[in-house]
Amino acid sequence: MITFLIGLMILIVGAAIYGSFCERVMKPNSSAQTPAIKLRDGVDFVPMNKWRNFLIELLNIAGTGPVFGPIQGALFGPIAFLTIPIGCVIGGAVHDYMSGMISLRHNGEQMPALVKRFLGGGGVYVVYNVFVCLLMLMIGSVFIYTPGDLFIVEIIGGDVSSLNTTVVMIYGVIFAYYLIATLMPIDKIIGRIYPIFGAILLLSAVGIFFGLFINGYPLKEFWDVGVANVHPFGENFIPIFFITVTCGITSGFHSTQATIVSRTITSEKHGRLVYYNTMIAEGFIAMTWAAAAMGALNLGIATADNLNNAAALVVSIIANDMLGNVGGMIAVLGVMVLAITSGDTALRSLRLMLGEALHIDQKKKINAFMLAFTIFAVVACILYFAKTDKNGFALLWRYFSWANETIAVFAFAMIAVYMIQNKMPYLMALIPGTFYMYIVATYILHAPIGFGLSYMLSYILATVCAALYAVSIVKFGRSL
Repeated sequence: MITFLIGLMILIVGAAIYGSFCERVMKPNSSAQTPAIKLRDGVDFVPMNKWRNFLIELLNIAGTGPVFGPIQGALFGPIAFLTIPIGCVIGGAVHDYMSGMISLRHNGEQMPALVKRFLGGGGVYVVYNVFVCLLMLMIGSVFIYTPGDLFIVEIIGGDVSSLNTTVVMIYGVIFAYYLIATLMPIDKIIGRIYPIFGAILLLSAVGIFFGLFINGYPLKEFWDVGVANVHPFGENFIPIFFITVTCGITSGFHSTQATIVSRTITSEKHGRLVYYNTMIAEGFIAMTWAAAAMGALNLGIATADNLNNAAALVVSIIANDMLGNVGGMIAVLGVMVLAITSGDTALRSLRLMLGEALHIDQKKKINAFMLAFTIFAVVACILYFAKTDKNGFALLWRYFSWANETIAVFAFAMIAVYMIQNKMPYLMALIPGTFYMYIVATYILHAPIGFGLSYMLSYILATVCAALYAVSIVKFGRSL
């Protein structure tokens, strides 16, 4: 438990110090007119107060990633309690804050437009667009699949082993909500119900946190294990841990959500709360579920195979063991909320990004509807594959995780170039970006879904890729 508490201190104190440093670097101007005010259209550009924006951003970015990922990450041992907060403070929170603030200063432009502005409109822009569109589609699919199955199993006691009538009906309900949330003005659906969802989310996370102490969940200490590979299935810490625990540390998906909220913020001064601090809150959620999973494993109420292959089951086991039937229900609902409130905004951001890239005027409702309909048709096909192929969801999740971190590499590159141009300390973006370039390169070079090379060769080639990434960004940024 001491390592876990040390990790929490790193998260809280680190956020206070480094968050303040990030704010001083960006120098938010409280008198600057934000896109929400300057471009107000009543649909996407809508002024909202900072606490509502905080809850929206938190729910946008906190899908099942900061729950399912850390549950799997707990298999690597107590090093997770140190890696998550450090990565969150100097990586993920910086990524989210800088992406949001840069969008805020460029008329609420979405990530593809920012990538084009700072990294050029050539091959990098095209590759980014392909990756980010695929990621949004996969997120929309994953965040229909996981909360739908969780609801069927835990709330109504149904069967999710096949594409049966119940599954189709529940998926259909989530689909309908997503379509409404994707097309309606942001303050009419998302802005109104997210505070309620936020309360459920926070209650479930806080309940699990205190349950760790009340129920005496045993946690291993870092000094008892060290850096030894304790993963029961022999997975390498690098890169697997960072690919698995994406949303709790650094997630490229977050940059696409930060740019949505840049259209509802009324003051640059709100940026630190809305962007940086929401990622710290997600880090807390990730650490809490990692600790709960490790404790459940040590108590014997969950197995290593459960943690690795059945995270939804582990959520149910922990929630009911710690909080009883009613509290457990709230915790499960909290996890479902995490997924649903990320899936809807993922598809909303995809609509905005595609409209921006294809120059489609979405003020005309028929254009927005047709674009959304096309997106949902593709999501339905992905869901059908994931549900009917025995390895479909596992394959979808692996590609989702890798694509998520690859998008972060692009975002860090964009941020670094912006900072170079504005004579800011760009190393604070270049270093985490280079690290994640190494991670995603190592993974795809080694993984069976990639090139299947040996780890040794993958590490060597990934080092070369990371070095080229860093040098190219600095050279490009200074040439502008």
